[in-house]
Amino acid sequence: MSTKVYDWVAYHARQTPDRLAMIDIHSGRRFTYADMQNRTLRLANGLAGEFGVARGDRVAVLANNTTNFLELEFACLKLGAIFVPLNWRLSVPELEYIVGDATPGVLVFEDVFEDAAGALLERRKTPALLELNASGAGSPYETLIAEADDEITPADIDHDDVWEIMYTSGTTGHPKGAMITHGMTFWNIINLLNPHRLSANMVNLCALPLFHTGGLNCYCNPAIHMGGVNIIMRSFDPGEALQLISDPDLNVTHLGGVPTIYLFMSQHPSFAAADMSRVITFGVGGAPTPIELIKVYEEKGASLQQAFGMTETSPIVSSLTAETAFTKIGSAGLPVLHTEVRLVDERGVDIKDPDVVGELWVKGPNVTPGYWNRPDADQDSFTDGWLHTGDAATMDEEGYLTIVDRWKDMYISGGENVYPAEIENVIYQLPEVAEVAVIGVADERWGEVGQAVIVVKPDATLDENAVLRHCSERLARFKQPRSVLFMDELPHNATGKVLKRELRES
Repeated sequence: MSTKVYDWVAYHARQTPDRLAMIDIHSGRRFTYADMQNRTLRLANGLAGEFGVARGDRVAVLANNTTNFLELEFACLKLGAIFVPLNWRLSVPELEYIVGDATPGVLVFEDVFEDAAGALLERRKTPALLELNASGAGSPYETLIAEADDEITPADIDHDDVWEIMYTSGTTGHPKGAMITHGMTFWNIINLLNPHRLSANMVNLCALPLFHTGGLNCYCNPAIHMGGVNIIMRSFDPGEALQLISDPDLNVTHLGGVPTIYLFMSQHPSFAAADMSRVITFGVGGAPTPIELIKVYEEKGASLQQAFGMTETSPIVSSLTAETAFTKIGSAGLPVLHTEVRLVDERGVDIKDPDVVGELWVKGPNVTPGYWNRPDADQDSFTDGWLHTGDAATMDEEGYLTIVDRWKDMYISGGENVYPAEIENVIYQLPEVAEVAVIGVADERWGEVGQAVIVVKPDATLDENAVLRHCSERLARFKQPRSVLFMDELPHNATGKVLKRELRES
């Protein structure tokens, strides 16, 4: 029996119409749940009337973070349409592939991306455009809302229907569009409910890009489901984020981020004086979190709750609680309530012994049914309903997961598996290091050896010998990097993850 989808915004507009729903930091706009319901109703009617958007049709958006993002998402829900958020950092040829794959009926774009949107229209990758701007004033988007009707017959949809297509960054070849169902999004919220302390009183500061599952689902959609508040930053700025967190009038309770976001905040001059006492959940995932960084926040009484998730799992798979964040430092926690996990070796055989590295596989109602237009990728990514995450992990005797590294980032030196995250943790102990990434480079004798790529903090000095000496005292010989490369900055994707692929190719 299918499970009907209910409209969270419509519910809260009936129950608490005057309750604040969204704050747009860039424009200063504030919307109650009554406002949000009215605008999403009109937007849905406008999309249907002006562009013929109907159930199952795709609506793409190319914009910086804005409250309009959430309006578009819930307008799609009302229509039974499929929301396709686009990574605005991509080039036109990259966007051309994604838009050509998703075939949206309309592309909603922010005016600063006019050239890219025009190129996609010219190349016939989308049949129509709708422009918005960051201020919210005088744009065709606002005109569409103002002139549309506020009555609609909601689409009859269920949890198996696709709500979003999120394109993964893809390390090789073209990106894949993970289909995110309404059910996946619902179960993600239920899985987050206890360990991340969701409530109607939550105030989420959204610092990650909304085109990414971390921004949208940790914790924007959960906040809407609970009837809480979303504060939307146009883009992440460490100083501004610290100011917003410290503001007693905003009362931020939740922040989700990748390690780099927390790293940059910790290195900002305002960090020492920042007031983090009102935040009850600092969620961190997307990459292994340096232990030294966790300790920096612990000294401020702030508990970084490490978690593991991915686009294909909507995203939460495992998490520490605030209580275990200090006692299980380095772990990604226990599997969440409605999710199964297993560790397998290279042959797909279950690993029974604790603390043995294997690939993490995941199964549950929070897992994608597959990739848009990619049955070949489905075949490669699933075994009997188990999703292959591509992450190397261990599990201790208590069932706590530790994400060792990306399976693909592991390199083999002299027949030994080496996981860069372990080496990076050691190098982060050097106070001069602002950021580090370790990659495997070719070596005639050992096959591959490690190279540490380091960004040094401003006004600090560090040389290769000091780094190699530090590692030699703390790591087995086969794990020790053999060279150090210093850079002004490391390449990152839009969510802050280091692009090791680019480092390996440079």
